[in-house]
Amino acid sequence: MDAQPVTPDPIAEIAASPAGPRVGAFFDLDGTLVDGFTATAHAADRIRRRQARVGEVLGVVEAALRYRLGRMQFERLLTRAAGYLHGESLAELDDLGERLFAERIAARVFPYMHEIVQAHQERGHTVVLSSSALTIHAEPVARFTGINHVLCNHFELDDAGLLTGRIAKPIIWGRNKSTAVQRFCEANGVELQRSYFYADGDEDAVLMALVGNPRPVNPRSGLAAMAAEHGWPVLRVEGSGTRKRVSFRRLIGYD
Repeated sequence: MDAQPVTPDPIAEIAASPAGPRVGAFFDLDGTLVDGFTATAHAADRIRRRQARVGEVLGVVEAALRYRLGRMQFERLLTRAAGYLHGESLAELDDLGERLFAERIAARVFPYMHEIVQAHQERGHTVVLSSSALTIHAEPVARFTGINHVLCNHFELDDAGLLTGRIAKPIIWGRNKSTAVQRFCEANGVELQRSYFYADGDEDAVLMALVGNPRPVNPRSGLAAMAAEHGWPVLRVEGSGTRKRVSFRRLIGYD
């Protein structure tokens, strides 16, 4: 059985919480702030514009399936996807990310999660987007929600600002995300035991167990079980539309 929220109104709880920047509010991106995966918008755009060859499409789909089945590490999945962008300009990808956000992602930001972000901001909390996504996917969402701090993965660049096809190390995911958040807290005077963490993934259980106020959002099975075991309040949020199924057409943006 899923854990029940400590209060019926999380925003009222935040409004009554201690104010000031020593309290952190860390938000995951995909499945937490945004309904679904932001990276699919970029993949769909490459397919629609015929920039992606058949081998790239099949390779990414195969890698994603292997990852979901536990047969591929996240680092290898991310590196494989980045490899297809070798030689591209980061500046141009940033512009593309902004356009795709406006066209396809903005409407998928969970309205209630946006309200929760604003509630933390009104209390003067240090609000951080902490995600395994890449900058081109995470930063437009951060700007839209007014989040000033972003911890996410970065493309490795050459001297000309072009992608090498690799991801800068260490790759932020699981324990590495937890380490990045702890280092951020130490560098910015944020007290982890007074802070909040909002996420949906099983891989975020490590950090969820460290913060003083863990807040699973639409958690996947492993995180849901951990929330029930520890009595963590679970947030159930809905987007502006209903996502009843995941198909290849949805993956590439046509459904």
